[in-house]
Amino acid sequence: MPLPFLTADRAFEAADDVALPFDDHDRWRRPYRPGPWRVAVAALSLLLASYVLFAAVIIALTGTVTEGGVVFGTALLVITCALRLLRVGVWVSARGLRHVGFFVTRTAPWEQIVTVRTVQQPVRWLGLPRTVQGQALVLVRRDRAADGVPPLLTTHNADFLARGEAFDRAADTVEAWAAENGRG
Repeated sequence: MPLPFLTADRAFEAADDVALPFDDHDRWRRPYRPGPWRVAVAALSLLLASYVLFAAVIIALTGTVTEGGVVFGTALLVITCALRLLRVGVWVSARGLRHVGFFVTRTAPWEQIVTVRTVQQPVRWLGLPRTVQGQALVLVRRDRAADGVPPLLTTHNADFLARGEAFDRAADTVEAWAAENGRG
């Protein structure tokens, strides 16, 4: 069973000279693969969920169905969190740019985007409060000030930590989508 939220569009890696190698530009796509940190945390969460599901069956058979249901609900919550973690990132289509966070998703139509560019700045390390010097892909919109807007991608987030070339490729691809759609 294909998992579209996990698949990186391999055409981006196969066709380095073509910025937008797809025929269907209206479909939302992530222009890079999820990083190893993100995938490892999701895999460990799903492993934990399998144990919790097994415990839910045992509790339902030996205890009460209500207790088993609570544990089953906990397993479903862990599975939902793991799948949401895999969807976090930047998605692009002909309609705009979508920044998917764990709790919030923001979509910006290309008409509202002034520029998408890579800048040197302090970035958060794996989303923690600690900041280090790195690169960030930032989005500047017409209707909002640039201050206080979180970067789209950084060299030290869960997708690109210790993967500088992957960050450069992803940033170039997002910038190419912006340029192709007449912005940035």
